[in-house]
Amino acid sequence: MPTSGTRAFGRLDGRRAFVSGGAKGIGAAIVRSFADAGAHVVIADLDLETASGLAGQVGATAVHLDAGDTGMVQAVMAQHGPFDIVVNNAGVDQHAFFTDTTPEDWAKLLAVNLVSAFACTHAALPAMQAAGFGRIINVTSEAGRLGSKGGAVYSAAKGGVIAFTKSMARENARFGITANAIAPGPIRTPMLEAAVARGGDKILRAMTDATLLRRLGEPDEVAAAVLFLASDQAAYITGETLGVSGGMGGGG
Repeated sequence: MPTSGTRAFGRLDGRRAFVSGGAKGIGAAIVRSFADAGAHVVIADLDLETASGLAGQVGATAVHLDAGDTGMVQAVMAQHGPFDIVVNNAGVDQHAFFTDTTPEDWAKLLAVNLVSAFACTHAALPAMQAAGFGRIINVTSEAGRLGSKGGAVYSAAKGGVIAFTKSMARENARFGITANAIAPGPIRTPMLEAAVARGGDKILRAMTDATLLRRLGEPDEVAAAVLFLASDQAAYITGETLGVSGGMGGGG
């Protein structure tokens, strides 16, 4: 049954939301936007101290989570659920040419960037299906659509997130559950700042020049798109990947 218009635009009053990797960067911006919109948010992050500080500021709940540990993900979701909204945001990157990576690198990147989305979604779906409502929002990357020099495994994982999102949309539409992905481009986050620190101004110029708008994005700009997809106003949108990337890959 359509729900659009039953709440004020962008409001999430009474909703319970779970955000993995929610302590910093894009995740923290999503947490703030959800809390401002009236949701109760569970912030799940490996950095419990930072997550707890944010939780105290916005009236959320912070939990310790290693997103690459499937057993821990399932236990945390079971303890703090059920959830109306799940945002799979946890991510980790590694800048290295593929021939310089190891199977151990592959396992870590896949566990955090892809398998954690499997685990969180798998844990949340039964309650969503029973309730006849749910929002699954996966934070992928434009690298998952365009590829990335020096980030082959990360790109492959993020591409997998896009395919997983489409599959979840197909499987769960009959339950009133939508599944969508957000694909950020170069966003001013601690992860990006670390990459710039390694590569210097050359890396920063390359990132900005890859966008049509010729600038870095801000976490709040990604959070605004996530909030929309979580809201009642996005009830007829599912299986989509929305780029928040300043036109990255759009020509120039």
